[in-house]
Amino acid sequence: MSIRSFPRAGRTGALVALAATLAVTAGVQSAAALSSTGPSVAGGTGTQLGPPKAAALQQAIAGLPTSTIVGSLVEVGGTDGSWRGVSGLGDVATGAAPSTRDRFRIGSVTKVFTAIVTLQLVAQHRVSLDQSIQHYLPGVVPANYAPITVAELLNHTSGLPRVGLGDDEGDPAGFVAHRFEHPTPAQMLATLQGTQPAFAPGTAQQYNGMNYFLLGTLIEKVTGHSYASEVDARILRPLHLTDTEVPAATDYRIPGPHLHGYQAVSTDDGTGATTQLVDVTEQSPYPWAEGGMISSARDLSTLMTALFHGRLLPSAELNDMTTVPDVPYLGTDQCQVGTPGRACFGLGLMSATLDGVTVWGKTGSRPGYTDGVFATRDLQRVLVYAFTPTSENANTIPFILGIATAALS
Repeated sequence: MSIRSFPRAGRTGALVALAATLAVTAGVQSAAALSSTGPSVAGGTGTQLGPPKAAALQQAIAGLPTSTIVGSLVEVGGTDGSWRGVSGLGDVATGAAPSTRDRFRIGSVTKVFTAIVTLQLVAQHRVSLDQSIQHYLPGVVPANYAPITVAELLNHTSGLPRVGLGDDEGDPAGFVAHRFEHPTPAQMLATLQGTQPAFAPGTAQQYNGMNYFLLGTLIEKVTGHSYASEVDARILRPLHLTDTEVPAATDYRIPGPHLHGYQAVSTDDGTGATTQLVDVTEQSPYPWAEGGMISSARDLSTLMTALFHGRLLPSAELNDMTTVPDVPYLGTDQCQVGTPGRACFGLGLMSATLDGVTVWGKTGSRPGYTDGVFATRDLQRVLVYAFTPTSENANTIPFILGIATAALS
């Protein structure tokens, strides 16, 4: 492994999926109807959506598998009814279709769990949003850095550079060869040493997985327990999320029924290039508190419903999750539609608006998997999707834009 740019586990593949769908990322191919919500706390939809449009939703995911996307599953729920559907293959070897009950790697949707646990500690007065991470974790951030608050980690305004130990996610052959390697959180955080800030804390927003490695470490330091045990005790067991887990570093499997993930690996033996589809379902969950969890559509829908019903956080901390700072967004990997270059992340959730309907949630991705979960604050709609693309560059945009349009109109 080598030190390199690391906006990982919510890597480009997952973020591109959100870009066209929910107005927030790079490689944008969007409609004018999509817009960022800006620095406010959203309430309800402002309109009655009615029951999910079953025919339009099924059409949105039709045509799989393709050469670059193997399968998908979608769950649309909320107060106006529900719909579940699948398309393509869940397992190429057996020819089995996906199931809406399948588990999958959720990538950066893990950050929602991390943010909730952190904000629970805030509500318990064990952590302060205004206190610096240097106070809680002395020596982890280089001494030349200005104080970075817990809030600035949660909403990606920390100014930390995007460094880390990469895992060849953009190189299918490299990922296949190294997919069982697992740097520790301490090794990831050690890559900050010798770096310079990207910007002054609080003055801009830039999506960065390193923020959530620090938050996971903070949770362990404050509670004296492992990150996995805190997520389990505070979220998974109370909500009976039996499909969801924080895998151990050396647990490469997805237990129970699951979507298989694949990477298309090209080789050339001198007689011409050939492409082989490699099953990468088993891989290291090293992204940990920023992107290592496993879940299902049912569990993610339950999570968002419980969150917005106030079962996980008091109102003040819940409102913090959906309050976007009025600062610029740096780079072109997020927040580029509606008000290009402006922030779109609150303390753990990102926002987008489609035809006047505001949703909050998160996308995630790991090699072989791209997913997202979004909901309106009044829970008229809760949307979960998962795809199994065969490369980081697979174009899931038309599918996810179709899902979002059918679900939110």
